[in-house]
Amino acid sequence: METRKAEKSEAIRERVIRARSIQESRFKGIANIHSNAQMRAKQIREICLIDATGKGLLKSAMERLNLSARAYDRILKVARTIADLEQSIDIKNEHLAEAIHFRSLDRQSRLG
Repeated sequence: METRKAEKSEAIRERVIRARSIQESRFKGIANIHSNAQMRAKQIREICLIDATGKGLLKSAMERLNLSARAYDRILKVARTIADLEQSIDIKNEHLAEAIHFRSLDRQSRLG
């Protein structure tokens, strides 16, 4: 995971607007789904494709963090959103690693 330089609010706003536009286009014609967060299992399997290395990374995190199948889907949705923010067609391993990191932080805050 790379360290990002501080961005101005306007630049962040523009990235979010572009990512939302990408998602609106992706889900055009699918009832009641307008963003990655709203994806159902079917869309997750079709849209959140990861390579073999990514699958290994995610499997390892699932075991290490003792996560559920529901958490698996949530991580994929967040990774897809991170990729959209970077205007990446594919979910790269760094997007997946960042999503896993966010999930581990979430677990830590709930446990401690």
